[in-house]
Amino acid sequence: MPHSHLHADPAPHAHLHPARFPVTVDVVALTVGGGELRVLLINRLIEPFKGGLALPGGFVLPGEGLRDAAARELAEETGVARLPGHLEQLQSYGPAGRDPRGDVLTVAHLLLAPDFPVLAAGSDAAHAGWHPVSDVLDGVLDVAFDHRQIIADAVERARSKLEYSPLGAAFCGEEFTVAQLRAVYEAVWGTRLDPRNFHRKATGTPGFLEDTGAMSAGEAGRPAALFRLAPESRFVAGEPVRAVLNPPLMRPRG
Repeated sequence: MPHSHLHADPAPHAHLHPARFPVTVDVVALTVGGGELRVLLINRLIEPFKGGLALPGGFVLPGEGLRDAAARELAEETGVARLPGHLEQLQSYGPAGRDPRGDVLTVAHLLLAPDFPVLAAGSDAAHAGWHPVSDVLDGVLDVAFDHRQIIADAVERARSKLEYSPLGAAFCGEEFTVAQLRAVYEAVWGTRLDPRNFHRKATGTPGFLEDTGAMSAGEAGRPAALFRLAPESRFVAGEPVRAVLNPPLMRPRG
């Protein structure tokens, strides 16, 4: 029997070392104001892109969780000490090709919130303010790094979320009229909705809204019923208890 010269190959990649690179967080904070969808941007104080517009964000500190890092960076760069609305992880980007300093992985987060004042800029932000999302997506405003793509992905996530979840109310206060809620859907979806049809769908979707019994000055000063999220759709620790609306409120296609 001939002698075998076959030898087992070494374990694949056994000689390779894991890559090491910094991790950052970026926060796409979206709100509805003046009938349009807006995104929170800061003016960078440091290079790269010094003076340019960018999403609030920065490097994750040793031992820090991603959500904690996102909340900290938002507080440091915009003065928002307590996160309003709903925060969730969007997706990761990189690490190669997105930062002129080298490989940097960023984990983007999406914040859906009622319109809130930006108190002050700090750390590596010279100024913070709300800007129309359409100006960013249409290229009217230049933003640093790959932030235009991140914002585009966040907007699409928000549009989908409004169809299947109660997160449209994250843009409103505790109590709101159906017209105010409709204005959120119109701003996020970028379309006009039939008021009667929307009212019927929103109030007729099981477990979505409940009538508070109170009235508010509605459109053109006419009294309008105030609603809030039904108990099964309310937010606990920033997360909606009810994950899915059935039937969904589908955005118009075409």
